[in-house]
Amino acid sequence: MPNMGKKEYDRLIREQYIARIVFKGEKYPYIAPFLYVFDEKYLYFLSTRYGKKIEYFTQNPYVTVEIERYDPDLSNYAFVSLSGQLVEVTNEVSKKEVREQFIRLIREKNLSENIMIALGHSSQDPTEAIVHEERNVIWKLTDVRKIIGLKNRTTTEG
Repeated sequence: MPNMGKKEYDRLIREQYIARIVFKGEKYPYIAPFLYVFDEKYLYFLSTRYGKKIEYFTQNPYVTVEIERYDPDLSNYAFVSLSGQLVEVTNEVSKKEVREQFIRLIREKNLSENIMIALGHSSQDPTEAIVHEERNVIWKLTDVRKIIGLKNRTTTEG
């Protein structure tokens, strides 16, 4: 499979909004899907404050993140994996900015109100609750040491 260049995998990251994060589990790796936003430098994730992922993050914040795109018939597909460290965003101004990015993403992608459940809210809550009620934690992927981007088609980009 051909490698993707930086321009290609950055575009893939910009176009998608669901990633899978692989944590070091107890005996086996633990993988979970996350909504994310990308500011052209960092990936940010909203995590509920409960579940195995919190335990695994606390024990070992080093993870691999996978983002993919594929056609339903798999005639065209690409993925990127990024290995780095998750850190919790604690700065109040940064947290508000990132939460507002998530609200924009939910609106721009016209996501179902059920996404609010995955973020620790009720499906009846307005998206603004993401900013006004801190029911989740914001993680930022930093210290990325390894990036692998692969695709099934060769292009001249990237």
